[in-house]
Amino acid sequence: MQQRSSSRGKSRAGRQPEACALAVGLGLLSRRAHSRIELKRKLSRRGYSEEQTEAALTRLALSAELAARGVDRVHADTALAGFDAEAQLAAATRLAERLYARKPQTGYRDMLNTLGPKLMRRGFSANVVRAACRAVLPGAED
Repeated sequence: MQQRSSSRGKSRAGRQPEACALAVGLGLLSRRAHSRIELKRKLSRRGYSEEQTEAALTRLALSAELAARGVDRVHADTALAGFDAEAQLAAATRLAERLYARKPQTGYRDMLNTLGPKLMRRGFSANVVRAACRAVLPGAED
């Protein structure tokens, strides 16, 4: 059984990466509840890149949150279909700019420590949060 899942996952990863990672994530969640870390590890083992995994996890988290708030799954999926990585970064950057304007930070690390949790609570991934903070504070390094 281990051989079947790893070879199937890798062949899927080569066809339509983000859609397949999302489908695999949904399949895993349909069997039992998984933490974000568990899903990330399992998708990684199936051959999906970190970017593909993060995109799938973000869509899964947003979809679950919308469903929990009573939004029909079809409407949630339709809304999320147009929310790509560039749109996420643009939205996170706008929010980071607003938050930074209220209380400027002395450096990138301070900014990340202050604004990062706020952005992540809004559903942005760690990669998007770091990129948004770098965009607001040019020349910033991790």
